[in-house]
Amino acid sequence: MDLTRRTAPPRVNYASRDYWAGTIKMGLSKFFILRVLHDGPLHGYDIARLVERTTNGCCSPTEGTIYPVLREFEAGGFVTATEEVVGGRQRRVYALTDAGRAAFRVALEAWMEATAALQDTGRAFAAADRVRAEQRAGGACCP
Repeated sequence: MDLTRRTAPPRVNYASRDYWAGTIKMGLSKFFILRVLHDGPLHGYDIARLVERTTNGCCSPTEGTIYPVLREFEAGGFVTATEEVVGGRQRRVYALTDAGRAAFRVALEAWMEATAALQDTGRAFAAADRVRAEQRAGGACCP
């Protein structure tokens, strides 16, 4: 086995909407997990459904993605997990700690700053497109 030969990393298609949507959703999923837990304790399935509902389907975390995040939050002291039996089934119910509430506030501020910057960029991009369109049309704006 030749360990000196390296394989090229997979090419990322930065022109792909799927790439950008996936990147954005990864970060938003963590944020929205904190968001729905801010309203009160929930078990994993309910967290996933509420994130999906809260984001109008933009973020639809699966059990395969939600539980590693919850374990990470628990290990960091941002959530606690308790066991309870519902309908004869044992479930882990997650609740935000004070540190989790503080983390949510910080995350909200960061996302709001990023959102404002994105909106500014969108307005500037649209304005530049209008100028280019007018220039292509013969500069009708100036007599």
